[in-house]
Amino acid sequence: MEFTEPYKQTGPCCFSPDARFLAVAVDYRLVVRDVLSLKVVQLFSCVDKISSLEWAPDSEYILCGLYKRPMVQAWSLSQPDWTCKIDEGPAGIAYARWSPDSRHILTTSEFQLRLTVWSLVNTACVHVQWPKYASRGVSFTKDGKFAAICTRRDCKDYINLLSCHSWEIMSVFAVDTVDLAGVEWSPDDSAIVVWDSLLEYKVLIYSPDGRCLFKYLAYESGLGVKSVAWSPCGQFLAVGSYDQVVRTLNHLTWKTFAEFTHTASIRSPCNAAIFKEVDDPWQLDMSELCLSEGFSRNMQDNGAENGTEGGGSRVKYSVMDVPITLPSTKPATDKPNPKQGIGMLSWSSDSHYFFTRNDNMPTALWIWDICRLELAAVLVQKDPIRAAAWDPTCTRLVLCTESSHLYMWTPSGACCVNIPLPNFRIVDLKWNSDGSCLLLKDREFFCCAAIVSALPEEGPDRSDESSEDDE
Repeated sequence: MEFTEPYKQTGPCCFSPDARFLAVAVDYRLVVRDVLSLKVVQLFSCVDKISSLEWAPDSEYILCGLYKRPMVQAWSLSQPDWTCKIDEGPAGIAYARWSPDSRHILTTSEFQLRLTVWSLVNTACVHVQWPKYASRGVSFTKDGKFAAICTRRDCKDYINLLSCHSWEIMSVFAVDTVDLAGVEWSPDDSAIVVWDSLLEYKVLIYSPDGRCLFKYLAYESGLGVKSVAWSPCGQFLAVGSYDQVVRTLNHLTWKTFAEFTHTASIRSPCNAAIFKEVDDPWQLDMSELCLSEGFSRNMQDNGAENGTEGGGSRVKYSVMDVPITLPSTKPATDKPNPKQGIGMLSWSSDSHYFFTRNDNMPTALWIWDICRLELAAVLVQKDPIRAAAWDPTCTRLVLCTESSHLYMWTPSGACCVNIPLPNFRIVDLKWNSDGSCLLLKDREFFCCAAIVSALPEEGPDRSDESSEDDE
C-alpha cells in the first residue's frame, strides 16, 4: 500500500460522491482537496466550528452543520462566492441533511419540534411537525422520489410519506410499534422496514401504501433489535439483536431462513479461517556482533524508554486451529445500553458476505458467507475494533483498532499493514466511492492510502502464518 503524508483535521472528513474531492473540517474552516494530489482546491470560512459535513449527491454543494451556533452553512464548489445560511432562530438546529435532488436541505429543530425542508432554488420551505428523531428516522428511496419520515404524536408512531418533487405529504399511516427506533427503504423501493426500540423485539415490513406485509418477533422478555441492514441486492434483511444472534429474512416471504450465533467458543466442525493478531518481533542475528559494554547498556536503556524491549512494533496474523475461545467481557447489569449484542453489521457490495461485531467480544470481527450459510472467517485483534468498511467495488474488508496498523481481509486471506507515519493511530476509516482511495483518520490528522497490489489469489495456508506488509 502507498500512504500520503498526514494532514491536519479537527472534525468530520468525507469524500465527494463523484470520488473527485475530499472535504475536511479544520476548526471553522472547510478545506476541499483534490483526491489524487491532495492539493487544496477551495477554502471556505464558516462562522463557527464545523460539527458535521455532508456532500450533496451531485457533488456540487457541501453542507456544514454548526450546531453550537446553531446554524447551517452551504457552499458551492463551482461558485465559490455563492453561500447559503440557515438559522431556525429560537427553535435551533439539531441536525441537517441533503435531499436526493441536491437542491433542498432538511433540518431538524431542537427537541424535535419540526423538520423543515429548505429550497436552494427559491425561498419556499415546508414543515413536518413532530419528527421522531433528529439524525435518525428519515429514509429516501433509491430513485430519490420519496421520503419516509418518522413522527410521533399522542404517544403513537407514524410514517409520513413525502414526494421529494413537491414535498407534499402523500400519505400518513400509523405503525405497530411501542417506541419506533428506525426506518429504512428496501433497495428496490418496494418495502419499508421499521423496528422497535431495544425494550421489545419487533421488526415490521410495510408496503408504501401502509399495509403491514409481515411482523417478525424472534422472542419476548428480553432486549430486542440492535442493528438492521438490507443487502445491496435487496433479497436479504439482516437483523442483529442483543441475544448475540443475526437473523436473516428473505424478500419473498419475509420468513427467517438462517440464524448466525456468536459464541465465545468456536469448535469443530468449522470451516472458517481464524486469524489472530500476534506480535512479529524483528529477527536479528547478533551472535557474531561484538559490542562494547557501554554501547550495549545504552541500547537496553533506550529500548526500555521506548517500550520496545528490543522488539519492533510489527504485527501479523497467525492462523489458529479450533477449538478456540474468544476474549469476551461481561456487560454491566446496572447501566443502560449494555455493551452486548450485534453492534456492527454491514454487507459486502456483492451481497455475498456480511461482517458483524458482537459488542461483548469487541476484539473479534465475524465474517459470514450468506451463500453457504456459514461462518467464513473470524479476525481476532489485540485491541477493540473501532471501525470496519467494505470496499465498494470488490470483496475486500478493512478495519482498524486505534493502533498504528491497518487490517485487511479478502476471501483469499488476511494481512496486517503497518502505517509508516509516527504516532498515527487509526480511529476511523472510509472508502472512496470508486474504491481507489482509503481515508484514515487519527485523532488530530488524516492521511489517504491506495492499494497498489491485491492479496494473492490462492487460499490461506493453515500450516503457516498469513502475510504482513510494512510498506
